[in-house]
Amino acid sequence: MSELTVQYLVLERRDPARNMARFYVLTIEPTLFGDTALVREWGRLGGRGRRRLDLFDGHAQAVEALECWLRRKTSRGYVQRHSSSCDPA
Repeated sequence: MSELTVQYLVLERRDPARNMARFYVLTIEPTLFGDTALVREWGRLGGRGRRRLDLFDGHAQAVEALECWLRRKTSRGYVQRHSSSCDPA
């Protein structure tokens, strides 16, 4: 496990006119078995949300998947949150 850096992105999408306040978190983390996981969490701000873990053999594949999800979410109106808080909700 040479890659111990955890990449963490918090995205938000707000539209008061539509009563929309959502979050999307993308994290790359090492697993106990030597794989690399892309962890995706999403839901309504203030709520618990959902969580999905995708496993990859290498760090490069996980970064590629993270970049793909980041492009998808920014094209749908999500913006990166600039906050020191670690709690997405």
